[in-house]
Amino acid sequence: MKKITIKGTELDVFPIGLGTNAVGGQKYYPNITDEAGREFLRKALSVEMDFWDTAFTYGPKRSEEIIGEVLAADKARHNVVLASKAAHQFTEDGTVYNNHPDFLQEAVKESMERLQTDFIDLFYIHFPDEDTPKYEAVGALQELKEKGIIRAIGVSNFSAKQLAEANQDGYVDVVQDHYNLLTRGAEETLFPYINEHNMSFVPYFPFASGLLTGKYTPETTFDEGDLRLNKPDFQGGKWQENLAKVDKLRDIATAKNCEVAHLVLAWYLTRNEIDVVIPGAKTAAQIESNMKAAEVELDESEIIVIDSLFR
Repeated sequence: MKKITIKGTELDVFPIGLGTNAVGGQKYYPNITDEAGREFLRKALSVEMDFWDTAFTYGPKRSEEIIGEVLAADKARHNVVLASKAAHQFTEDGTVYNNHPDFLQEAVKESMERLQTDFIDLFYIHFPDEDTPKYEAVGALQELKEKGIIRAIGVSNFSAKQLAEANQDGYVDVVQDHYNLLTRGAEETLFPYINEHNMSFVPYFPFASGLLTGKYTPETTFDEGDLRLNKPDFQGGKWQENLAKVDKLRDIATAKNCEVAHLVLAWYLTRNEIDVVIPGAKTAAQIESNMKAAEVELDESEIIVIDSLFR
């Protein structure tokens, strides 16, 4: 599979990207060391996985810092298309979302410092706040885009109504939200608007916390405190039902001589709305494996079968 241009942008990337919330994983993955993060970033460079997605809150800050270190050390900044996100603000009362134009412009500046770059390819408003008019928030990013500080504008976790307000002036290029074979609400709420306005959709949680990789069985158990235990897809009859569906995916994957995870990523890329996927990785081996999804070609009947199985 060759590089593609993300709709609404001038960003050319390999369609299998990298979600980096495990880099500098103190917040989400406390057992992953900084050096382990550096290792799988270097692996991503070696296999030409060139679209990296990070955020202020990953670490927090540490993911961007480690990415900046690796790219600077390898003189590889121009080998990678970087996406980052901001909205989280730490206050005495806890964490809040802030979309104020001044806050976002300062967040971009600080993000560039951590990433050791003088531009960011794609910058998202990570979450909407309650007060800022969404078109004003996006307008602040548009000012930076016109100066060449960012190359494309995104919004993440916006409702359909918030997306329409944010795009009042036609400045939004990319939308990122929760989407996978088990969570498909975006098809009804966001995809119609995205198609109408020639935007691209980037799904997060593409493997549904590992459930769609095929690595779990009915005998799989999770340790007390594991976040998956609180998710409906991992409980009771729903858990058994999902495992049965994944088993049917396994049959298709076996026939195509690929893994379930590769099949799932390949299916997402058949969607008109999706140009690139950003599965996370915690090891260099996972990065190398994810790249193999680009070799999987699905015919129309296989696309329909997978769609119907999880409809």
